[in-house]
Amino acid sequence: MIDHPTVVAVFAAYLALMLWIGWLGYRRTRDMADYILGGRGLGRWVAALSAGASDMSGWLLLGLPGYAYAAGLASLWLSGGLLLGTWANWRWVAAPLRVYTEAVGDALTLPEYFARRFGAAGRWLRPLAALFILLFYLFYTGSGLVAGGRLFEEVFGLDYAAAVLAGASVVLAYTLFGGFLAVSWTDLVQGLLMAAALLVVPVAVVVAEGGPGAAIEGIRAVDPALLDPLRRDGGRAMGPLAVLSLAGWGLGYFGQPHILARFMALRHPAAAAPARRIAVSWTALGLAGATLAGLAGVVYLQPPLTGADTEKVFMQLVAALFHPLIAGILLAAILAAIMSTADSQLLVASSALAEDFYRDLLRPDAGARELVAVGRGAVALVGGGALWLALEPDSKVLDLVGHAWAGFGAAFGAPLLLSLFWGRMTAAGAFAGIVAGGVTVILWGRASGGWFDLYELVPGFLAAAVAAVLASLAGRPAAEVVQRHRQVRDRLPRCHD
Repeated sequence: MIDHPTVVAVFAAYLALMLWIGWLGYRRTRDMADYILGGRGLGRWVAALSAGASDMSGWLLLGLPGYAYAAGLASLWLSGGLLLGTWANWRWVAAPLRVYTEAVGDALTLPEYFARRFGAAGRWLRPLAALFILLFYLFYTGSGLVAGGRLFEEVFGLDYAAAVLAGASVVLAYTLFGGFLAVSWTDLVQGLLMAAALLVVPVAVVVAEGGPGAAIEGIRAVDPALLDPLRRDGGRAMGPLAVLSLAGWGLGYFGQPHILARFMALRHPAAAAPARRIAVSWTALGLAGATLAGLAGVVYLQPPLTGADTEKVFMQLVAALFHPLIAGILLAAILAAIMSTADSQLLVASSALAEDFYRDLLRPDAGARELVAVGRGAVALVGGGALWLALEPDSKVLDLVGHAWAGFGAAFGAPLLLSLFWGRMTAAGAFAGIVAGGVTVILWGRASGGWFDLYELVPGFLAAAVAAVLASLAGRPAAEVVQRHRQVRDRLPRCHD
């Protein structure tokens, strides 16, 4: 427990800043387009850092350092897959999705894009996609609240349930009122803070140990297998399935609605290229810092951490190395990571309820104020469901993130890529791909042994791609849908380097 007056004061100041930004966003929010996508007005820096911060979440400062602490350099397969996925997503999806969502009638959400992309035949894609979004966001947002509980438990000395409730209340407050603008502005601040913290902590350990060489020798003295990228879990050799499972995390990027929303909100498609360079640089620094922080904990922390406590390695290092004032700022970076993702997920989930269920199925003529009110109510509803999941004290951040990440990547990744680049795709193909990917993840994740040890995202992504192609080849898209696809593709060379 770190409970210290200075740390508490820094936390209070940070939370006040985030709530103030939420209030500013509230004043700028006039209709559902503002609440969901900020009026499509994000510049390159805000879009890039907001996408990165909402992507990485609390697992970057808790789950990944904890995994690196336990697995050593084997964690590089995970980091490498994520970095490649970040680059590919910005390179191949950002500009096309920005152009396409505007071309199909200014679609505000991913389910709305799928429905409008295929014209009248895509009518039922919208509620189907919204259903999977709500399902997997319960787990994803729950992971953020678990991370918040770990943090508030450590800093304030609260019991776990009270700690989860405290963290959830802050995230819900500024997401509820501020909407997309508040979420994106806070993500910019939080992304910079996260990157700084992840670089400072490993450097401090290296200095304390007497240099890089001494730090490496310290790790080798604890367990030489930690320095072998093909060994983990006490020296056990990694097979092809283990390597593919870790690297396969990168496939998940193509289907994450909270990241794709930043692409849709870009001020102009041409901003995708410079934003990509910023986003990839930030991600590389963050992943490197998180991995090094986990390795630093191996040599610096005694006695060794075990079980779920391995995810507290970053917090333990901060408490051991820094003055309470600096520690408070660095620990606020964990809160930044948690908030920057949980708020984005809540916002996308609320848009699925308000736009893709309420307006599409129940109230087509609902006004702007009514929809914003429903969206805010949806934030509270989804947040409550995620809170219920997070109250289980044995939950691990990385496990919850892994299942949700796989669900989104498999259900939406392949169908989205095909819809952007293959004019022959049909609504039936998109429907089959979404169902095949989502269901495969759910069923595969419940099995174990042999091939079932492969991370469920990989078979789910492949199942979605095969189902989407076969179902599309069995039918034929409408002529006007094919024509519009050609027109959209013709616009891309001017904005897609």
